[in-house]
Amino acid sequence: MIGPVMIDIEGLELTGQDCELLRHPLVGGLIFFARNYRDRVQLEELVAAIREVRPEILLAVDQEGGRVQRFRNEFTRLPSMQALCGRADSGQLQDVGWLLAAELLAVGLDFSFAPVLDADDHRSRVIGDRSFCADPRRLAEQVRPFMRGMREAGMATTGKHFPGHGHVIEDSHEELPEDGRPLQEIMATDAQPFIDCIEAGELDAIMPAHIRFVQVDRRPVGFSPVWLQQALRGQLGFSGVIFSDDLSMGGAAIAGGYADRIRAALEAGCDMGVVCNCRAGVIEILETLDGYSPRRESSERLKIMRGRPVIQSWRELKSCERWHKTRDWLASWM
Repeated sequence: MIGPVMIDIEGLELTGQDCELLRHPLVGGLIFFARNYRDRVQLEELVAAIREVRPEILLAVDQEGGRVQRFRNEFTRLPSMQALCGRADSGQLQDVGWLLAAELLAVGLDFSFAPVLDADDHRSRVIGDRSFCADPRRLAEQVRPFMRGMREAGMATTGKHFPGHGHVIEDSHEELPEDGRPLQEIMATDAQPFIDCIEAGELDAIMPAHIRFVQVDRRPVGFSPVWLQQALRGQLGFSGVIFSDDLSMGGAAIAGGYADRIRAALEAGCDMGVVCNCRAGVIEILETLDGYSPRRESSERLKIMRGRPVIQSWRELKSCERWHKTRDWLASWM
């Protein structure tokens, strides 16, 4: 069984406490940050050490490009998705999606929390150029080739932040944004890229936003069975994985303490709760959930997030013509 909690670690190598937490049966995933990366060899050694403690754990990172790229030196420098879409045709979008995924898979990670499906409404402080474009009706045609590239490399896709974060000004890392639009308007605009990608069968996982849509539910999306079970699973027919957004974010605090947050997320319909940058919160969650039995259907869904790399190593990647060609094209204009 894959446990329902994703945690992080502090540094470049495992501590005794890290190993203890990784062995906890409810821990099913680990997310990397820039603080965990010095160079590629160090990262590969860290991945191997983690796998030695928990071979089956899911390893993830936020590696979108632009502002959000945790691994930089030795990895290909990636543009923001908005900049990329201003220059790339569909084939180049597919190549860059493939490259992003192939590099992470080659060092032993399973997936990146990508792509961003939020449409940039020229309002949000946190989305901006992370978005593929401003028009939600056109976003899927830009993002789907990128997703095909990721999947071609052997990586599952994760669309975020359902049903869309681009319309609100506030940054949910710091506070809980509110949106007063009715459900019908949201589904016809911001949610359209998610709907298009679900219908195309190319979206393996979704991460909901820490936003409260007050005309739909007083609970934020990631804690709302109205959004996750009725709208996403029921109305849209999504059968993939649902990850919570980081439960340490300011937008999640409305649910209470960390134990309250993970319970609210899992009861609403999340398959895995992500807890970053707060070791005390992780410990509180694991102590509170002691004796909790992971849902078998969630564990089965989470298996699709395992990396299935076509290219098995960095050495093999460096001999790949497509990798060199895509890197050269990016370097020619960045």
